[in-house]
Amino acid sequence: MVSLLIGSFPKPPYSLPFPVAAEFSSSTCGIPWKQYLIIVFSMKCNGSSIDTQASRFRTWNMSEKYYPIKLQRGLVVHQVARSNEISTVYQSRRAKNIVSATSGQPLESEPGAYHPKNHWKSMQDGLNAFYRFSRPHTVIGTALSILSVSLLAVEKLPDISPLFFTGVLEAIAAALLMNIYIVGLNQLSDIEIDKVNKPYLPLASGEYSVATGVTIVSSFAIMSFWLGWIVGSWPLFWALFISFVLGTAYSINLPLLRWKRFALVAAMCILAVRAVIVQIAFFLHIQTYVYRRPAVFSRPVIFATAFMSFFSVVIALFKDIPDIDGDKIFGIRSFTVRLGQQRVFWICITLLEMAYGVALLVGAASSCLWSKYITVLGHTILASILWNRAKSIDLQSKAAITSFYMFIWKLFYAEYLLIPLVR
Repeated sequence: MVSLLIGSFPKPPYSLPFPVAAEFSSSTCGIPWKQYLIIVFSMKCNGSSIDTQASRFRTWNMSEKYYPIKLQRGLVVHQVARSNEISTVYQSRRAKNIVSATSGQPLESEPGAYHPKNHWKSMQDGLNAFYRFSRPHTVIGTALSILSVSLLAVEKLPDISPLFFTGVLEAIAAALLMNIYIVGLNQLSDIEIDKVNKPYLPLASGEYSVATGVTIVSSFAIMSFWLGWIVGSWPLFWALFISFVLGTAYSINLPLLRWKRFALVAAMCILAVRAVIVQIAFFLHIQTYVYRRPAVFSRPVIFATAFMSFFSVVIALFKDIPDIDGDKIFGIRSFTVRLGQQRVFWICITLLEMAYGVALLVGAASSCLWSKYITVLGHTILASILWNRAKSIDLQSKAAITSFYMFIWKLFYAEYLLIPLVR
């Protein structure tokens, strides 16, 4: 602190008369003038006045003979003010460093400095944006449906082998890549609509640019076809190709395309992929490519295709219920826009309850006792949960409708857990 103060004091002006300078130097009793002023200043800070110091040091009175009183006081006031300024800056910096240390922040934080926490947060934000872009409920549905249908090709316990798991993983990987292409293309085509209906999606919110979206969907489509080709399974490759064609025609805004504008055609696209392509093509992938068996459609495969036809229509209809506002603005003539939210909602509930009724009959007719009990009990529970929840929904709340739509997807997942048990 002393060295800081000494370095801050200017030397006495050289323009003073020589006798004054000599007397001022001698009045310090051999003490350098800078240290002398520090002593005076320190005593002032401890409560002593300038006049008291003058009385203690005779040499100070001697200097008054040659040094005007006004100039003496001005010099001391200047040094005190300068010292106070330095002390204030020092204390301010010290307080800032203490706060930084207690808060865990670095002592010096410059705009361009590298911070591992910021880098980690950027990675988290990027993963979160891609998670929303991929529409995870469809990803889960695709993976679970392929695994479930593949199990329908298992006839005996030794069929569950590394060869089986390899074939299933190849199918799931290629299908998920195509799934992300389809949902990504739909978001690219619906940016303005999604700003109303789904503003949290990366393209609608501005987190992703159009160029980023195009790069992602193009890359995933290419990787999907590449994987399907190198696997060498024709059922798998045709499943990817038909999904690509229908997904593109459903979303892309070109003449004679963008089939989502037409409610019936849009529903048929979803039904074709979710009900027919998934059940038939991926079953044949395991049956003919992995196990090298003839293409024979068993009773469980037929049941799965019929049941998921109902479910796919319900998903196609229900997904537009929470999106009615944006669809009206941009001229999408969905069934919800035409018939109203309440009517379409109860049509969906009726179709699902009918599907569960058919499942109960199929389960009751099974010759396998354990399969009969599981399928009848499981579908009864699902039908009851659906009905009880449907009666309590508030159709005036978009949040409640969206939550119910995600509940429909959970029923979709649950059905694929029951399908392999149908015998």
